[in-house]
Amino acid sequence: MSSPRTAAFHTLGCKLNFSETSTLARSLEEAGYARVRVEERPDVFVLNTCSVTENADKECRQWVRRFQRINPEAFIAVVGCYAQLKPQEIAAIPGVDLVLGAHEKFDLAMHIEASGGKQDQGRAIYGAVKDLKHFVPSYNANDRTRTFLKVQDGCDYFCSFCTIPLARGRSRSGTIAETVAIAEGIAATGVKEIVLTGVNTGDFGRAHGESFLQLIEALDRVQGIERFRISSIEPNLCPDAVIDFVAASARFMPHFHMPLQSGSDRILQRMRRRYDTALYADRVARIKSLLPHASVGADVITGTPGETEEEFRKTHGFIRSIPVDYLHVFTYSERANTTAVRMDDAVPMETRRERTKQLRILSSKLQRAHYERHIGTGRTVLFEAEEIDGRMLGYTDNYLRVSAPFDAALVNSVVPVWLSRVSSDGCIDATLLHQQPLIDTLDRRYGGVGVNSPLAKMPLAN
Repeated sequence: MSSPRTAAFHTLGCKLNFSETSTLARSLEEAGYARVRVEERPDVFVLNTCSVTENADKECRQWVRRFQRINPEAFIAVVGCYAQLKPQEIAAIPGVDLVLGAHEKFDLAMHIEASGGKQDQGRAIYGAVKDLKHFVPSYNANDRTRTFLKVQDGCDYFCSFCTIPLARGRSRSGTIAETVAIAEGIAATGVKEIVLTGVNTGDFGRAHGESFLQLIEALDRVQGIERFRISSIEPNLCPDAVIDFVAASARFMPHFHMPLQSGSDRILQRMRRRYDTALYADRVARIKSLLPHASVGADVITGTPGETEEEFRKTHGFIRSIPVDYLHVFTYSERANTTAVRMDDAVPMETRRERTKQLRILSSKLQRAHYERHIGTGRTVLFEAEEIDGRMLGYTDNYLRVSAPFDAALVNSVVPVWLSRVSSDGCIDATLLHQQPLIDTLDRRYGGVGVNSPLAKMPLAN
């Protein structure tokens, strides 16, 4: 097959997938492909799939049909977690030309070239998940403000509801030296924030006799990166030493996202989680004791087998009893080859969805209260390039979404701001700290505060 001129990518699922899509795109660019948007009728479409939800098959088919409408002659390749789990089913979808497994996807250009062009029946190339032992680092490069850096892949936990070990294999990572070298390369591009991501991020380094704590200590010394953020970490892999280090670091942000999944110890045991609610509450309490202004988020799954109304009430009550600030709520869906799918006490789908709705309402209330606690305080914001209705958006160090009047000179800059009010779109309206009316206000409130003062340079909320 002669090399197509252009390729477009679409990514489903998590931050890890987005980092890997960028790696795949760079590999095609090195092979002579120009990356374009999906709407620009590329010669090759690449769909990076997710397996987490019940809609994986539906989403895959929808995107393949959309690709065909945009360019019926385009070559369509499907990769990602769902491609590893269901390669033959995806290859049978009309329009799909190539399906690559979890390891094979990193040789995307080679497989496209060897495919011989569009197929009457898609080819599926994949290996056994037990053979996935090599770690391939990845990071996204589309956003010059923030990069997601994959530091770990796979998982050894085999929770009863989860297909990730079946799709990504055993836990593995690079070394600290290799990861630091990649971070230094990212810093050289002008990126200000690196988000550390993985399937089970806190499991970093075991095969090399290293630890996640040692990794973040080394990354903290990388010059040029102003912010590091931990995307997610299991509570049992978030010891005091990690929390204490983040609390003392000027570069690691006061933001923790720790999967909870259930507030019922009985359900956690059925899920085969490696912690209980007491440990989870202890981790959150320590974070808030050292970093009262920190943002703490949690993943929760509703309607897993055996979750009675009483168990759900325990979850709802437990979340209200601890100082978490937002939730990512997922409705349980049956996944083939998992333990949970064989349990005989399934929760009706209507009940699952109602519980999801209740927890999302709770999450909105928790997040609104968290935002309002910071009104009338100062924080630092990393502003993004996109201009929306004359305003620019960014995140504070502790993960508050902020909006301010657009100023191109401040894009990709960490700027001190004053948080004034929660707007109707859920962001916090902010005033730039160097603006004179704000300086006057601070002068009156604090008795002489200028832009060069410690107050102007550092977060003000505590």
